[in-house]
This record gives sequence, structure tokens and C-alpha cells, in this order.
Amino acid sequence: MSDIAKKKRRRVEENRELILPSEGQVLCVVEEIIGADHVRVRCVDGVTRVCRIPGKFRRRVWMNEGDVVLVLPWDFQPNKGDIVHRYSRDEVRKLIQQELISQEFIESVGAL
Repeated sequence: MSDIAKKKRRRVEENRELILPSEGQVLCVVEEIIGADHVRVRCVDGVTRVCRIPGKFRRRVWMNEGDVVLVLPWDFQPNKGDIVHRYSRDEVRKLIQQELISQEFIESVGAL
């Protein structure tokens, strides 16, 4: 990928509006990549969930351990859910400033 394309992508990411959790959605940190498009996440509400990476993210958005994601838990199985959004580093800083997630929570999950 050329430097121009990278700079353009960064500008687009900087101009994106911050997606906040709506009702029923939970902020989580990726604990482990299980495989087969599934990850284990630890959520702010204290629940560890196995979440599915939807098709629209599979080859476009890469998940790593320690990433902050927005999860929509399933109604019929609350310990499972779907990943709705992955936050960039700048977006995570904004979430910390707005006190929606704490730096200690992110570091505690990343240390596992």
C-alpha cells in the first residue's frame, strides 16, 4: 500500500464520528482470538462472552487481542454476541476521556 493511500485512510478515520454504545450494546475488550470468526471478549458489565465477527468485518477489519470493540449481546444466549464496531486508538482515547471505559480495565484484560 502506498504512503498516499495510508495517509488518506488515516484522514478518513480521523473524521469519523465516534460511535457510542446504545441501549443493549456493551463495550468490551478482546481477550482471545478463538478462530472460525469467533473471539472471546471481557465486557464492562463483568461478563465474558464469545462473540462472532460478522461477514462485513471478516476481511476488512482485523481483530487483535486488546482491541476495544462494541458488542451486541444475543437475547436468547446472553453469554454470546455479535461485534458491531472496532474502535481505533484515537476513539479509545475519546471513550476514556468521556469515562465510558477505564484505562485500568483495558490494561487488566490486555495483561492476561
